[in-house]
Amino acid sequence: MIQSLRDLQQCQGATFSSEGVPITFGNAAGLEAVETGVALFDRSHWGVLQMSGGDRLRFIHNQTTNTFTQRQPGEGCDTVFVTSTARTIDLTTVYLTDEALLILTSPGQDQRLMNWMDRYIFPADQVSLTNLTEDMAVFSLVGPGSAAVLKSLGVEVETDWPMAHHRSVNLDGVSLRLAVGSGLALVGYTLLMPTKDAASVWRLLTTAGVTPAGESLWQQLRVQQGRPAPERELTEDYNPLEAGLWDAISFDKGCYIGQETIARLNTYQGVKQQLWGIQLSGAVDPGEVIFAGTEKVGLLTSVVEAPGGLRGLGYIRTKAGGAGLAVNIGAAKGVVVDVPYLARGYLTTEHLTV
Repeated sequence: MIQSLRDLQQCQGATFSSEGVPITFGNAAGLEAVETGVALFDRSHWGVLQMSGGDRLRFIHNQTTNTFTQRQPGEGCDTVFVTSTARTIDLTTVYLTDEALLILTSPGQDQRLMNWMDRYIFPADQVSLTNLTEDMAVFSLVGPGSAAVLKSLGVEVETDWPMAHHRSVNLDGVSLRLAVGSGLALVGYTLLMPTKDAASVWRLLTTAGVTPAGESLWQQLRVQQGRPAPERELTEDYNPLEAGLWDAISFDKGCYIGQETIARLNTYQGVKQQLWGIQLSGAVDPGEVIFAGTEKVGLLTSVVEAPGGLRGLGYIRTKAGGAGLAVNIGAAKGVVVDVPYLARGYLTTEHLTV
């Protein structure tokens, strides 16, 4: 069924990666749409897992960093899967429905998380996992015009809803789930629907004036915003506090996998490195060491071209400094900058000076 979507996108000018992900739509209007209108991103290569059973809230509460046992259907939140030593596995968004949880994983992480959770499901647990990645399409509307476009299509949205709150809506005869949040620190909505309906929904939105945008722009925005990604910033080399994911962590809940380490790092202010944005003067590859003067202070994890020059993400030692720190990476110079997606918990400017 996804082929009909790909055929439509190709007719709209899309070029694709070897995995079939639309990379670009051959226009320069995507960034302007994100800033002043609305852009449409296909996130169907992200994973969708379904967790059902009477113990599902207790189970995910005990498996991840955020709190779930008191949440109600229609609510949702970001949460992080971590190892027993609080090393990051994946950042996910979980949507609660009346009968199940829908877990939106990072690209390529769906089966990994299925296998991870399966290790902790015991025979007495009323928990069942299903991988819906091949059966579900995921789109994100990004930009200040998102709500107006949905309204023009007959869907009223609650502008005061918290992030990840969601409900089932009907869009021109297609039943889908509409959630607050674009996946970035930018206004927007995420839509989840059966794959068989993906092409008709994509056509409806683009006909309504939404600008289709590809993975190259998503990656540019991801780095500019500071959202960490698997195999870049989300690896077992780092914990979610270092990754700036404080908003996806509850410090008041009971025991969960990795909780002891995270609580200790918070209590004793033990975060030794942090993820930052970096404005770069020239080309440099991810994996390069970051220097402040002659001192090694961190590691570059992502680089993209953006308006105003190259931008990167990298982990930098807390004691070395934060925003405004001058750094050298390979042959390039850089300046550390804050990014809107990340939070820093207890850390203040007092902790970010040498």
